[in-house]
Amino acid sequence: MQMEIRFPGGKKVDAAYKGFTVQSDQPKDEGGDQSAPEPFDLFLASIGTCAGVYALSFCQARHVDTEQFRMVVDFEKKEKSNLLDRIRIKMFLPPGFPKEYVKAITRSASLCTVKKQMASPPRFDIEAEIGT
Repeated sequence: MQMEIRFPGGKKVDAAYKGFTVQSDQPKDEGGDQSAPEPFDLFLASIGTCAGVYALSFCQARHVDTEQFRMVVDFEKKEKSNLLDRIRIKMFLPPGFPKEYVKAITRSASLCTVKKQMASPPRFDIEAEIGT
């Protein structure tokens, strides 16, 4: 699998993958135009949306209405490194959500592939070539 990273100008960095372009930018105080999320914000969003897909699929398979269903993802960072220390995902289930499904939907959201990947980080190899 391959993703192409492009530099459209300023502090913008785009990722082209599977026919989509995911745009990122930096805040104005860091020299960007603040026209798109920062790369780390996209990473954080991937955690919430991944857990959300699993929870949504759980509800859809059981014909549970999701109109008032929402999730909130909180992040705590380590003071010294500013890296993530804790991620908390809270689901606000709609009125009438079957009580017997509460533990099961929690387990379902925890199946998130992004979460699993973070628990088993990959090896990174970074290379550079001139003139290609």
